[in-house]
Amino acid sequence: MRYFIIAGEASGDLHASNLMCELKKQDAQAEFCFLGGDLMQEQGGIMVKNYREMAFMGFVAVLKNIRKVFRNIDDCKNAIKNFKPDVIILIDYPSFNLRIAKFVKKNFKTPVFYYISPKLWAWKTYRIKDIKRYVDRMFTIFPFETEFYKQYNYQVDYVGNPTVDSISAQCNKHQSFTEFCAENKLSDKPIIALLAGSRKQEISACLPKMIEAANSFSDYQILISGAPGIDAAYYETILKNQKITLIFNQTYQLIYHAKVAIVNSGTATLETALIGTPQVVVYHVILGRIAYWVKNFIIKTKFISLVNIVAQKPVVKELIAHLFTVQNIENELNELLNNQVYIQKMLNEYNEIGKQLGSAGAASIAAKKMYNALKNSKYSAPQPGPLTP
Repeated sequence: MRYFIIAGEASGDLHASNLMCELKKQDAQAEFCFLGGDLMQEQGGIMVKNYREMAFMGFVAVLKNIRKVFRNIDDCKNAIKNFKPDVIILIDYPSFNLRIAKFVKKNFKTPVFYYISPKLWAWKTYRIKDIKRYVDRMFTIFPFETEFYKQYNYQVDYVGNPTVDSISAQCNKHQSFTEFCAENKLSDKPIIALLAGSRKQEISACLPKMIEAANSFSDYQILISGAPGIDAAYYETILKNQKITLIFNQTYQLIYHAKVAIVNSGTATLETALIGTPQVVVYHVILGRIAYWVKNFIIKTKFISLVNIVAQKPVVKELIAHLFTVQNIENELNELLNNQVYIQKMLNEYNEIGKQLGSAGAASIAAKKMYNALKNSKYSAPQPGPLTP
């Protein structure tokens, strides 16, 4: 069969590549055409667009690059017409993907599958209307999403969490701390890991404060996890000759060997929890205090980090908007490095989150369900119903 897949971010590239690998196990004749990244490219197929050309964050960035945005949409539509896929598989990235889903359903009979739901439970719940109209089948990665969609008379398939898969496959727990340090020419000091996000806007907004706070702990070495698609030269414009080590392509190893991590809110918070490293979560918001107040009217969840959202309680400290200060980070790092009771409580909650998400196998389960649905021509598409909340 012919699979057209759209992933617009680094995490989507990772999860889509794992899905492609599993689809090939189910379907020996699988052919791929996609918008994605290097990891998807390794699985083979035709790359229409690299996600690095699509990663515009925020209204201002989108407005500045509006011509590129529309060109990307047109290129995607044309590729679908030319490739003539048996199915469209969307990976998160809702602003772009729901537009493409609408195009497909209005012009073709091609089924549309969604793997990794948009976070409608957090904000922009109105998108459920488009999901019900244009998505034939939704494959979710958080247990609570099943109940969320049920409120809107929409049935989904929970397949497990792909982050569990990725960590199981890539986190080399056999490598010792000494070996990790030797391989990367590091000192033997314990590590404070900085994960500042995957986009330039995030990195420039978060990394300076992260570094300043971490610098207060002289007995530790600071390591920055380099984001895929971001050149080392960009980080140097922020570091300005500070002697801080930048490491690429070893994110899970860095988290695993770190004593503590400062993490920009996103998938990395869940990855850090599943690996088992104490963390403080940060997130930069323009207009700080005002934005913090406004968020209560826009965001539907109490928390912003996936760790706390899955747990439905405050497991990790969230320093967002005006709370994202150097002093607040320092205070939390001090707790995470020295308060053993505090640390153990966080680690215990991590274990509970791991139990909720289950064992590895999300990509495999999703691939089997997708292939069987296509093979049997049964998409289990829910019929439109009343939007009851």
